[in-house]
Amino acid sequence: MVSGRRGSFLVAVSLGTLLNPLNTSMIAVALARLQTVYHLDFIAVSWIVSSFYLASAIAQPAWGKVADLYGRKTVFLVGLVVMAAASIAALFSPTFGWLIGFRILQSIGSSAIYPAGMALVRHHITDRQAHALAVLSVFSSASARFGPAIGGLLIHLWNWRAIFVVNIPVIVGDFALALWALPSEARDTAGRPSWRQIFTALDVPGLSLFTVAILGILLVLLSVYSPESVIAGVVGLAALGFFIWRELSTTQPFVPLRTFAKNAGMTLVDLQYVAVNILFYAVFFGIPTYLQNVRQVGAASTGFIMLSLAACSVVVAPMAGRWVHRSGVRPALMLAGLLMTAGSLWIVTFHDDTPIVSVCVALVSLGIANGLNNVGMQTALFLVTPPAIIGTASGLFMTARFVGTIVSSLVLDLVFGATVTTAGLRLLGAILTGMGVVIVLLSGQLPRRRETSARAPVRD
Repeated sequence: MVSGRRGSFLVAVSLGTLLNPLNTSMIAVALARLQTVYHLDFIAVSWIVSSFYLASAIAQPAWGKVADLYGRKTVFLVGLVVMAAASIAALFSPTFGWLIGFRILQSIGSSAIYPAGMALVRHHITDRQAHALAVLSVFSSASARFGPAIGGLLIHLWNWRAIFVVNIPVIVGDFALALWALPSEARDTAGRPSWRQIFTALDVPGLSLFTVAILGILLVLLSVYSPESVIAGVVGLAALGFFIWRELSTTQPFVPLRTFAKNAGMTLVDLQYVAVNILFYAVFFGIPTYLQNVRQVGAASTGFIMLSLAACSVVVAPMAGRWVHRSGVRPALMLAGLLMTAGSLWIVTFHDDTPIVSVCVALVSLGIANGLNNVGMQTALFLVTPPAIIGTASGLFMTARFVGTIVSSLVLDLVFGATVTTAGLRLLGAILTGMGVVIVLLSGQLPRRRETSARAPVRD
């Protein structure tokens, strides 16, 4: 791909893929306002966040499968259209239930963009893939980490509807750029398949069982103390068992489990990504909670302190791209694991009078690790995944992220309980230190081959 077109290609993919993390994080600062507008308690209003996670965890691999089968550019553009329609509709939500419905539709649309975009990068960026992933990482990291600040400013200037309006110009501009910059593939120009062909190719029974399994398991994690979670867990585990049986017995599975079984690297990458996100989000949400509830730090000052993590993530990503391109994924990811372990161990030393600068030390360590992980983990996925199923694999990769995020909230609930304390934070640090050691060990099992030795992307 020529350099000029490469730049436009990466910007088009980057603008699309930032929509999911941006809309995941901006909503955090709107919860209090939505509570007032719709007269809800916090548990009820928090479902606008949880529903987005749940829908994304299911929709990402489903859209990835569609992209692999019927065209990555087509799916990318369809995702933008669905995202735009949902954002506009959300402005006119008559009730909170309708707003949640439009948020789920937002999630479904934005979930189409990431796996399709990653598949396009895997197939059409034939050199310096790690550099390309570093560019994408800067966009996604910045949107996720600075999303609350952006959302807060928009709500201050207008109201909560502003966090939906801001999507529209981004989507319109990206749609126009993507039409020109993203290369069409044979699948994009093929004739429309019949509904029977779609039903068979997508393995709708397998997809349905996958949906029930993920919903059941994640609902348990979201409401572990409720009696209903037992029922959800039983149903989810039963669906998971039937899903595995179905995928191993059909010739066109939704998730190619036999490929995962033969290629341990794919499973290893997803497991490591779950662990990375458990540790990262436990700190990302746990430290602000500790600062505000125990240290009595104001919300604005807490946000400023957390910028030390966000800034390091964004700054490190381009350097990580160059390092991964030169030395492969293992050194960068092992360093990331060591930094996550060190940062977590540092939290164990906290006490009620620990200087804020000491808190920032832990956050900087985690921020650098996050920048390394964002590039290294995606590159590792490219290395171990057959090109033909990269869309599906990228979707499952993001499901791993959402599972890790939700598990992190469970860890925080178990550690902090009803009252946030410094002792609880130290316990969290000890648990996460063990998780960091696991991440280092998993990193040591990743393939040694460098990015340049990976199979050349297929041009279809």
